[in-house]
Parts: sequence; structure tokens; C-alpha cells
Amino acid sequence: MSAPGSSLARLVEIMDRLLAPDGCPWDREQTLASLRPFLVEESYEVLDAMARDNVADHCEELGDLLMQVVFQAAIRRAEGAFDIDAVITAISDKLVRRHPHVFGDRTNLTSEQVLAQWDEIKAAEKAERKAKAASGRVLDGVPFGPALQRAQKIGSKAGKVGFDWPGWTGSYAKIDEEVGELREAAVSGDAAAIHHELGDLLLATVNVARKLGVDAENALIDATLRFQRRFEFIEDRLDERGKTPATSNLDEMDALWTDAKRAGVK
Repeated sequence: MSAPGSSLARLVEIMDRLLAPDGCPWDREQTLASLRPFLVEESYEVLDAMARDNVADHCEELGDLLMQVVFQAAIRRAEGAFDIDAVITAISDKLVRRHPHVFGDRTNLTSEQVLAQWDEIKAAEKAERKAKAASGRVLDGVPFGPALQRAQKIGSKAGKVGFDWPGWTGSYAKIDEEVGELREAAVSGDAAAIHHELGDLLLATVNVARKLGVDAENALIDATLRFQRRFEFIEDRLDERGKTPATSNLDEMDALWTDAKRAGVK
């Protein structure tokens, strides 16, 4: 029986074949930028499988997520930056470094002591990186995570040093400004400008949420679930009429949407 992990080489070989000159046209067109949404999507699908405790789906979704890691490493290797072995070496070295109670001479630690030690080592590593960068910037240290959540943290840190609009009304005025700029970009048809202005609008909205004491990430999660439930209400009512959304029209579905709201569907 082969050792766990030995089959990773096959996945790397398959990825290389897909990216070869005579490989898959779609895969060969991908860039690090185009893969970003897939990485987020696959991460959430892993979380969904875990939440449902579906073992088969968990296995499959972890594979999809691993493929994203191998895919990005292959692109970086083509750039001459690093390869999958560098990725594995880096995380392996980090795990050994942060577990001296296992790989070193510090033994017999409790779980609480292990966590404290982890934080201590991590803080030392961060201080070393910061010293090398000699940055000390205000917004350093805000970790990457869900986009709305990170935007809210960035805005909060900037606000603490005085870079902020006064009250929620000042931030709300920024939304009006960004809406106008997005409209102009949409009319122009400039894809890059549309991308830019839409991002600015989302950021302005997050800042209003922060000022009003609303968690933007959870607000969007709740709004999306509310939309899903109301759309399911529409599907159910249409089914009673022998229809589907595809055989209905916007006016009929919009009227049913209003019915869903009146019915208190949330």
C-alpha cells in the first residue's frame, strides 16, 4: 500500500498535461486573476459539505480545492516563481517550526500551552517580517478573508486614525457619488472602469454598514437567503398554476415576489 500523499504526483502530472501546448484550451486560458472566484467557490463548497456532514461530498470538494492549489502552483512555476514542492516545503517547515513540543525539546504541554506557544511563535514571525519590511503602516495586519468582512475591518482601522467621513450621512453621500460614477462607466461600456466603480460602490456601502453598526458580511448572507426563500415561494406558486419560472414572465413573478413579502417570507 502506498503512503498517504503519494498520489499527489499524479494530480500534478494531470495538471501539467492540461496546461501543455496541446492540452485543454480552457485551462490554458486561465490566469491567477480568473481563478480567484473558483478558489472562493470551492472553499465555500468544502464548508457546505462539512456543515451537512456529507462524507462523500467532503471528499470530492476537498479534491476540487486541492486542484485549485495545484493549478495556481503550476501557473507560478510557468512564471519561474515557485512550484508545488515549494508550497509543500513552506507549510511543512512552518508546521515543524510551530510545533517544538513535537519536533523539538519542549514536551508535555497542555492544549492551552500549545495555543499560547503557537501565538507566541506566530507573533515573533510577524515581528520579523515587519522588521524586514520596515513598513509599520496603519492597515498592516488586517488578514484576508471574506471581502465584505475585510473591507469593514480596513475602514474601521482607517477611521481610528481620523481618515473617515463624519457620521453615517457622510458615508451615505459617498454611495450617491459612487452610484453616479458607476452609471457613467456602464454607459461607456468600459469593462475595467465598470469593475473599478462597482468595487468603489461596494466599499462605500460597507462603510455605511460600519457606521450603522451592521455586519456587512452577515447582512449580505441574510439578504441572499431571504432572496432564495422568496424565489422558492414564487416557484411554489407558479407550480400551483402549472408553470415554472421559465414559462412565466417578469410581471407575474414580480407580483408573486410582492406576495412573498406580504406573506412575511424572510
